[in-house]
Amino acid sequence: MQFMNIRSGALAVAMLGLAAPAAAQQAFCGGAGNGGQWIGGDESSSDIATAGSYMEQMALVLGGNEYVSLFTLSQGADVRMEAAGRGAGDTIIDILDSNGSIVASDDDSGGNAASRAESYLEAGTYCMALRSYDGGPMTAFVRVGLQEHEALTEGVMESTGGGGNAGGCETATPMGGLGSIVTGSVTDNPNWSFTLDAPAQVSITAENESADPVITLYGANDMYIAENDDYDGLNSRIDVTDTLDAGTYCIAMAALSDEYAPITVTLSEYDAEAALLSLYDRGEAAPPLDGSVPVTDLGVLESRVRQDVQATDDVTWFTVDVQDNSLLVIEAIAGGNSDPWLVVYDDLGREVGQNDDYGDGLDSLVMARVQSGTYIIGVRQFDNTAGLIRLLAERYVRAQ
Repeated sequence: MQFMNIRSGALAVAMLGLAAPAAAQQAFCGGAGNGGQWIGGDESSSDIATAGSYMEQMALVLGGNEYVSLFTLSQGADVRMEAAGRGAGDTIIDILDSNGSIVASDDDSGGNAASRAESYLEAGTYCMALRSYDGGPMTAFVRVGLQEHEALTEGVMESTGGGGNAGGCETATPMGGLGSIVTGSVTDNPNWSFTLDAPAQVSITAENESADPVITLYGANDMYIAENDDYDGLNSRIDVTDTLDAGTYCIAMAALSDEYAPITVTLSEYDAEAALLSLYDRGEAAPPLDGSVPVTDLGVLESRVRQDVQATDDVTWFTVDVQDNSLLVIEAIAGGNSDPWLVVYDDLGREVGQNDDYGDGLDSLVMARVQSGTYIIGVRQFDNTAGLIRLLAERYVRAQ
């Protein structure tokens, strides 16, 4: 296949797996799992709830893309989902339900740059999306199993030292109830406890990127509820959307970088609207095109358009319209000390691609063959600074 005027070597994006791809005509995980690989080889063999042992794949991630493993649960179960890169590979995983909603995410909770998420999941079909932290090529192992199955990773609580643990909840430091804000290092405060006077949905944040905090929420009798690492940069957040009963709960703390650095922990009532806006700000979901989120329309993309962006760590959104089947190339070019991050969605909110640090520099690039339609482009600074980013959108058509 040839394209007119395309730069040599730019079309080099691939994902490879060792299992059969999911049927193309089915939409798995809201479309995010289309082209994914069944963890057990096929759908009938990928039921984790009835598996006698864990299931594992080797994944090759190239060009900033994702590798997606699919699995099913015939009944609710406590599931462990892990990824470990080979060599210097630094993995990030997102767990999506059948609708494409993210139910768990993790960066380093497996220890030593490996990812690990543990959660009770209801019966259904799930996708584990794996990507490289720096957008570079990576080979990794992915594993899904029940809690009683052998783990792939050692886990952050074992690897960090000095972190909180479920058994320390009996001696945890009280932090009050909803609205509480406390600060302390992992060394001084490895566990915090709070009390709910009435049933509630809650949000818990742990902030200090110098510490790189990890938080785990436990209920009565040390019952595991949720865990998070790197929700917003290196800060962590747990949103509990299932209503918790009145009672006492424990937050176990760990620090991947500096266990002596103070971490600010905030307990608040879960705000669904604010959580959704936060997803848009981080680029983890496409905004609606109804005016509720600012989106700049760049019009019909005939061949080439550029736009300068005074970017922050919140995503700035744009749209372009493509009228014919094309090769769409989007670049975010660093200006000065900028470090751009880029994501592209179609008008239904399905991710077309995302990238950070394409090639040897800090520029980002997403390239995909697309059909006619509207495409949503998000760009932001990778870190917490502000800076100039030049956004470039180009369209190439098949050579005649």
